[in-house]
Amino acid sequence: MKLVVIVPLLLLLEVSGYAECRCFCQVTGDLDDCTCDVETIDRFNNDQLFPKLQSLLESDYFRFYKVNLNKPCPFWTASSECGLRDCAVQPCSPVSLTLIYQLSALLFVPSAETREALLDWNKYDDEAERFCVVDDEESPDSQYVDLLLNPERFTGYKGPEAWQIWNSIYEENCFKPYTIKRPLNPISFQSSPGSEARTFYSWLEGQCVEKRAFFRLVSGLHASINIHLSARYLLDDRWFQKKWGHNVSEFRQRFDSGLTAGEGPKRLRNLYFLYLIELRALAKVLPFFQQSSFQLYTGRPEEDRKHKEQLVDILESFPLHFDEASLFAGDEKEAAKLKEDIRLAFLNISRIMDCVGCFKCRLWGKLQTQGLGTALKILFSERQLEALPKSSNQRPSFQLSRQEIVSLFNAFGRISTSVRELKNFRVLLAEEQ
Repeated sequence: MKLVVIVPLLLLLEVSGYAECRCFCQVTGDLDDCTCDVETIDRFNNDQLFPKLQSLLESDYFRFYKVNLNKPCPFWTASSECGLRDCAVQPCSPVSLTLIYQLSALLFVPSAETREALLDWNKYDDEAERFCVVDDEESPDSQYVDLLLNPERFTGYKGPEAWQIWNSIYEENCFKPYTIKRPLNPISFQSSPGSEARTFYSWLEGQCVEKRAFFRLVSGLHASINIHLSARYLLDDRWFQKKWGHNVSEFRQRFDSGLTAGEGPKRLRNLYFLYLIELRALAKVLPFFQQSSFQLYTGRPEEDRKHKEQLVDILESFPLHFDEASLFAGDEKEAAKLKEDIRLAFLNISRIMDCVGCFKCRLWGKLQTQGLGTALKILFSERQLEALPKSSNQRPSFQLSRQEIVSLFNAFGRISTSVRELKNFRVLLAEEQ
């Protein structure tokens, strides 16, 4: 089994004329396992990809996501923070549900002779290739949510319970021994400045490339979420008016090198690593979406054709060409075990999302982990993608459900937004100097 990844990357983030700025803007250095430069990524994302992707995600097919927010935490007794007003999730209205039932009808357009086979395909579920827990869509607790009406932003959910989520992810699911501490909570840096960080990264560099890559994906996802919360922070909370916007102080606390004992810049490197990995997965899955039988089905043929063309156009426009290296290519048994260990670790992380006390945070956490899990599924399915049938009468060995497609593109949309927001924070930080 081979996994396509991206090999060594030089990242350069700078704000010219402000050499004394301590934050991520001045970070330089190598990032293992990727190759590209930040200026190229920023230019491609901010000027070309971001506007097109946001337009696609506003379409009816991508804006509705079915999720069960009432599943109990499987690991510990979790108290709910739903008393916070901004933690609540607004479910879809009856009018929206009428549209959604159309959306859920099918992914392919069947001919009369293939309808029965296609119904069987929709039931196909290969547990061995699943990287995340999928909510039971038939459960009465599962409900459709309009993502545009429930944006990801700071809700007030913080403190020990929030940190318990991330601590559990890093401590139990990143192949790390308990004797090696992972610096995480910004407050902890005041008591142990730098020592734990140095020990942790010294340990990490001694690991195989697969385990390093897994940690960087998780760290990049964490960084992306923190950027969203800092960019859509509740600045003014009055009964008659709420104001959301950029909180530079919050951003500094999470990413400034001096305030995080050097940890913050590494988090941002990992964000770019995650961006490139998901970009690679989207490039790999293009043939699946190019199939003539595939539609972004909403029951409105003209719009469906337009949005499929828009999606394919986005995927075909990726200008980044990566040098590829093979992972899991050593001893066959050891490689298979390592791949399975990584799959199970990420599966476990997706279960932890049901322990998040804030419903809105749980919604976006589940969507983004499912999106990343779908990207991993794509990267581990290279052979199946290469063997996609030419005829719609043949059953493909590789499939994506509507939930996987919606989560894949929305998760990448969140990462694309994070990269775009870094540009905004560079400007704001420069203005402070």
